[in-house]
Amino acid sequence: MKYCSRCLQPDTRPNTKFTAEGICPACDYFERLRDVDWQERYEILEDLLAKFPRKSGQYDCIIGVSGGKDSTRQALWVRDQLGMRPLLACLSYPPEQVTQRGVDNLSTLIEHGFDVVVASPAPATWRKLMRASFDRFTNWARSTELALFSSVPQLAIRYGIPLILWGENPGLQLGDLKTLGRTGYDGNNLRYMNTLSGAAMDWMLEAGVEARDLIAYQYPSPEEFDRHGLQIVYLGWFLGDWSLTNNGLYSTVNGLGVRRDTVENTGDLRGVTSLDEDWVTLNQMIKYYKFGFGRVTDYVNEEIRLGRLTRDEGIALVAEYDDSCSPDYIAAFSDYIGIGVDDFWRQVHASVNPTLFDLRSDGRIERKFEVGVGL
Repeated sequence: MKYCSRCLQPDTRPNTKFTAEGICPACDYFERLRDVDWQERYEILEDLLAKFPRKSGQYDCIIGVSGGKDSTRQALWVRDQLGMRPLLACLSYPPEQVTQRGVDNLSTLIEHGFDVVVASPAPATWRKLMRASFDRFTNWARSTELALFSSVPQLAIRYGIPLILWGENPGLQLGDLKTLGRTGYDGNNLRYMNTLSGAAMDWMLEAGVEARDLIAYQYPSPEEFDRHGLQIVYLGWFLGDWSLTNNGLYSTVNGLGVRRDTVENTGDLRGVTSLDEDWVTLNQMIKYYKFGFGRVTDYVNEEIRLGRLTRDEGIALVAEYDDSCSPDYIAAFSDYIGIGVDDFWRQVHASVNPTLFDLRSDGRIERKFEVGVGL
């Protein structure tokens, strides 16, 4: 395990590759942003949008939203700055999972005057697939993220809206290089991101779910994209101040309700991430035990690049909080999928990366690496 020489990105992130100088893709991209002519990029966006002429009585584009920081900023900017009429698409979690904060934030977004389509996959299938995802991958979100990402292009096809506007480019801004498209704003390779890749249908069918119950979990094929002329465009590529914290600040001014729980319970340094549910905290903790980085690493990397944290300050935060997760969240999740907390930890312990961590006889998980240095 090696760290980026500038931030705290480890080379264990799936689909990443450091430069010969030991710099992660996200830092390499950020360095190149210093020479960007943002007015030129805005003109590129205008030329791009002109290829999707607006038609009376129809939506100009579709945006996937949760009501959170990124989707709130996107929706308001697209409408108020670009003068477009977007259709917002939201995949709703079942009542046991969604937070009241998430419900309120989506309501706030609706109150801003947008048309919103809310999709709610069958809860029994959702729960069954979540259990199967956890049992097979120790990643309960493997199935739910398929539904989340699939809902937007599915609705784009059904509503005849070819232009899909997305937030950040995970290839450039996070380092998931398999998602890179023909340009910095081309998002049609989003299907190859780590969470979506693989034979999705196979394992879900093996879990005993009928194919007819998996419609919501099927990401449209490249052929379907071509047939309907779909194009995903990363808006973050055009916005020079796009960042986790900046989007949070922008959206709170516009009514976003933030998380009030402690960093010790959530690893959420600013209280603005994944606000519509809390079980993502479990997955961030598990990601840490698999790959050696969690939610706090993603936060501090961005802050280091922006000059708002030193690398040493980031190391202290990552060492303290990167595996944070409230026992209450673990208990609620375990109850939902029908297992005990001890069963939860047995599954997690079986997935701990032995190269990066030692599993003690009392269940404690201790890292072998030094944050910021590696192995």
